[in-house]
Amino acid sequence: MNVIIIEDEKPAARRLGRLLAELDVEVSVMLHSVEEAINWFNNNPHPDLIFLDIQLSDGLSFEIFDEVEVKSAIIFTTAYDEYALQAFKLNSIDYLLKPIDDEELEQAVKKYRALKPQAQKLALDFEDIKKLLINPLEREHKKRFTVKVGQHLKIINADEVECFYSENKGTYAATSDGRNYLLDTTLENLETELDPKIFFRVSRKFYVSITHIKDIISYTNSRLQIKLNNFSEQEIIVSRERVRDFKVWLE
Repeated sequence: MNVIIIEDEKPAARRLGRLLAELDVEVSVMLHSVEEAINWFNNNPHPDLIFLDIQLSDGLSFEIFDEVEVKSAIIFTTAYDEYALQAFKLNSIDYLLKPIDDEELEQAVKKYRALKPQAQKLALDFEDIKKLLINPLEREHKKRFTVKVGQHLKIINADEVECFYSENKGTYAATSDGRNYLLDTTLENLETELDPKIFFRVSRKFYVSITHIKDIISYTNSRLQIKLNNFSEQEIIVSRERVRDFKVWLE
């Protein structure tokens, strides 16, 4: 197995190399920047497997793919949270969160050895990826939703929505005019689309808008009950484990 590491923090690269050596994986090359990696790929046979840090000293490692068609299998290493990485939809074997855990590394190597993937083509939308990596509060968020009403399509502005909720395996938007609209999405997908300054997931079932909260009431078991301006079909309860974050969000 021909393996290289692309990591701008040399101590981290050396540690990863030592961990791989303990797994009988020999690292042939360590590269430390986008520019260095591009030069190396243009002048050397591509390896079987790359351990690739997402953020390098001179830019995002995805910029390597702008210049070189990399056909190696890739295991990404990153300090970015798991949820953001799920949105990348890349053809990678795996990814490891820093600081790299030796057991997780061993599982990633075993996964690679079991799959023995063929050369792959990475199709990346660099602009979308870059948006994912900036401060979450600076991301572009959905300002409107399109829903089907009979044979018509209706546009709902995000600022009209008092809450999003799930019911009977469906996801609904409750608007300030007292209507409820079925959406073609899930609450999980909404996490990357909603502005976190405006919407907060108070429970597994509800996202609420701060602009439509009418009252907040103490509830049993250290929970909170939320009253919205119009929505009253169901109780909206802030789950106990989310109360603290909810109070911080309110400020």
